[in-house]
Amino acid sequence: MQPKATIVKIGIIACGAIVRELIAIANRRGWDYELTAVPAQLHNRPERIAPAVAKKLDAWASRFDRILIGYADCGTIGSLDALLARYPHAVRIPGPHCYEFYGGALFDQQSERQPGTFYLTDFLAHHYEGLVIESLGLDRYPELRDTFFGNYQELLYLRQLPDQDESQRAREAAARLGLAYKEADSGLEVLEERLVDLIECENR
Repeated sequence: MQPKATIVKIGIIACGAIVRELIAIANRRGWDYELTAVPAQLHNRPERIAPAVAKKLDAWASRFDRILIGYADCGTIGSLDALLARYPHAVRIPGPHCYEFYGGALFDQQSERQPGTFYLTDFLAHHYEGLVIESLGLDRYPELRDTFFGNYQELLYLRQLPDQDESQRAREAAARLGLAYKEADSGLEVLEERLVDLIECENR
């Protein structure tokens, strides 16, 4: 059975870290959409996420029937939701962060078993050197490793797309941080279910 396509025009304002995955799902569902991205580096300064999304919304608000915000809360402590309250046709992905909406029950089990887990997705593993090491200054001040990662015990790599395997980089990241390495195939099923609830279910 083919996925049922939505009848609305969708705008997607997405974190750069999940653009590839959102495009894969939107194309598979047959949505009529346009996408623009917000730099993934803002995750290191989450107070800047809502203002950056606001600029995109102001430019796009009148062009689409529904605007999907490709973020969870992502450390904005509610400021992203406060922004979206001003735009009735804009919705974000439910959840606290991308690890949770990729991993679903797997994430819940891991966080309960080992709260001191550092997570990597395909995107974060691929860009680990720039987004983590250089951004935190660990390339210049390696002694800061314990300041940032002293409370972590394990690194879990959540693999979204097997054909884009980043396990080698993830293993190297774990070794560099002195963390036990684990990996799991999360796929995109949990994320896709949430997107369908936001887009298709409201238009049936």
